[in-house]
Amino acid sequence: MTVPGETCSCLTLHHDAPLVSINERNDLMEKTILLTAGGSGGHLFPAQALAGELTARGHVVELATDERADRYGQAFPARKIHIVSSATIQGKNPVALARTGFALLRGFFQSLVILRRLRPQVVVGFGGYPAFPPMIAARVLGIPTILHEQNALMGRANRMLAQFVTGIAQSFADTRLAKGFAAKAGHTGNPVRQAVIEDSRSPYDPPSLDKSFRLLVFGGSQGAQFFSDMMPDALAELDPTLRKRLALVQQCRPEDMDRVCARYDELGIGASLAPFFVDMPTRIALSHLVICRSGASSVAELSVIGRPSILVPLPHALDQDQSANAEVLEEAGGAWCIQQAELGPRRMAKELAELMNDPDRLVAAAEAAHTQGRPDAVKRLADLVDHVGDGGKVSAY
Repeated sequence: MTVPGETCSCLTLHHDAPLVSINERNDLMEKTILLTAGGSGGHLFPAQALAGELTARGHVVELATDERADRYGQAFPARKIHIVSSATIQGKNPVALARTGFALLRGFFQSLVILRRLRPQVVVGFGGYPAFPPMIAARVLGIPTILHEQNALMGRANRMLAQFVTGIAQSFADTRLAKGFAAKAGHTGNPVRQAVIEDSRSPYDPPSLDKSFRLLVFGGSQGAQFFSDMMPDALAELDPTLRKRLALVQQCRPEDMDRVCARYDELGIGASLAPFFVDMPTRIALSHLVICRSGASSVAELSVIGRPSILVPLPHALDQDQSANAEVLEEAGGAWCIQQAELGPRRMAKELAELMNDPDRLVAAAEAAHTQGRPDAVKRLADLVDHVGDGGKVSAY
């Protein structure tokens, strides 16, 4: 499927027999697929979406990850979840590097045991250092591997793995630092949860100057404190007539809830605050404007649903991958990217006031964001998994 306003590009898949459609696969044997990912939502959400699609196709799915997955494990559609030892490479301290190396080596041997027992047709990695041991173990055992890169800038772990894998699936057509692997890379998009697909069917409801303005603010595990500190001061700077129009939904850390709620009460702002919203796709779909970080999953969901946003990249990321993600959506006209160092309460109030007073600008941004969405990404990635599992080869698109 081609998204309006986007040129269709896909992987070129080579096999002795032609690819079959999903409806023609009923007579094929089920495959066993091992997914592996870091334990953050950014890595696990696309893996979760793929697991659901592969399970619907009749395959057996298992997951290898780290202990952080406990927050999401109950919702992950896998037959079994394996916790694999891992650690992130940080700094140059010899003792820390030795500990990291030991943890990764332990994870490698754990992965060998898992793979020899499971005997999967394909191992699919979604990034993060917990994916490193299973992917290397698969390489050693000769099992086909697919690497999915969520960001517009390839992460460090994925850059180390890319040379060993069978194929690479990219969320963005032009992924930085992936040029050396172009011969086996293609643009599938970033799989999103089924709830996102369902909420993408809701058209954007243009804001009216005489009605409530629905504003959604969230920061994820690494960004909520910044917004809790900055947004109350920013909304205090807003003209009272605009402030009265706000219907605010904001993610806050539990330790910030009381002070943020008290401040909004003082300002007379109707706000719904929570540490986590289980219905976040629906919250995005209902919003006139979203203010958030620019992690890969957030950008993918904003694009598929088609909502305008002010994106504030996480400033301390090693490779500034969030800045790269935000720039793609900003260049398309679907978002406004502001670096955290340049964003204070007064600047935020100014940006928000301009957008609240210009509904046409928000409508245009919503349409532009939607052109960047790939709601079929999970099916495209699952097709690639099926093809590689059948012995197919991958070349550039």
